[in-house]
Amino acid sequence: MPDQADPALLAAVDQAREALLDITPAGTVGEVVGHIVEGEHVLTLLFDCTMSGYPGWRWTVSLSRVDDDSLPSILETELTPGDEALVAPDWIPWSDRLADYRTAQELAAAVAAAETLDTDDDDDDDDDDDDDESEDDDESDNDDDEPDDGEDDEPDDDSLALDDDFDDDRGVDVLDGIDFGEVLPAPELNPAEADEPQAKADGGARRPPAKSRRRKVALEEDSERQG
Repeated sequence: MPDQADPALLAAVDQAREALLDITPAGTVGEVVGHIVEGEHVLTLLFDCTMSGYPGWRWTVSLSRVDDDSLPSILETELTPGDEALVAPDWIPWSDRLADYRTAQELAAAVAAAETLDTDDDDDDDDDDDDDESEDDDESDNDDDEPDDGEDDEPDDDSLALDDDFDDDRGVDVLDGIDFGEVLPAPELNPAEADEPQAKADGGARRPPAKSRRRKVALEEDSERQG
């Protein structure tokens, strides 16, 4: 590809502009902004596009000639984007876009499932930690409830002192040593009826009961023992 542009093609600006007027109004075609050497005796002239909404776009007119003695001729005219032009994305068939959409959905579902699994694992770990803490608390409670060896088997000094005081307060029973079964006879159901035959045998005179004398003797004997 030659580096030098064909001078005759570079000078054919008016011919190229007239060719653009066949596809666009004259007000949309600006000044020449550059050219591209396509080959020997082949050249593309670049015109600024002044249409609203097409910043960075440009009108292009391709020209050529057979040899140095030939006149330039128009090959094609079109509107093309420049390096800084705002362009639409490349068109993608619907089948390809649907496949990409499904792939994205599957990836999102896999990520959500992984996050859910991680959350469940964290919950299980928390439950295990709670169970361990509960078991430790139960063991601690059991240790507190168990008595220490030897502490409860020994009597308390205060209780021993109370027992000694109780023994001292009892003193000496004045009736110790008396056998009430021997000294006191069993009571009679009706003493009056029992004395009637004896009274009749004695001529109607009632004898003093022996029970009172026996009780008096027993009390005297007990007083002597205490003395």
